[in-house]
Amino acid sequence: MEVLKVSARSRSTAVAGAIAGVIREKGRAEIQAIGAGAVNQACKAIAIARDYLALDGIDVVCIPYFTDIKIADEERTALRLTVEPR
Repeated sequence: MEVLKVSARSRSTAVAGAIAGVIREKGRAEIQAIGAGAVNQACKAIAIARDYLALDGIDVVCIPYFTDIKIADEERTALRLTVEPR
């Protein structure tokens, strides 16, 4: 599954639209954020996407977890958020 990567500069409404589209198409979405600003934008996007999907009768839940990733030969800890229908 493709991971939607969110940064602190991501527009939460644009990310929300992407989340809603992926859930409609594939049934669940994976979001990745590194840093407090990115996690903030990701959480706002999930809340907005929940409203978008509610119009289609889809209620979603979010399951957060940590994962280690490698960026430029450096280990980083990212927050992954799985969003799926309830």
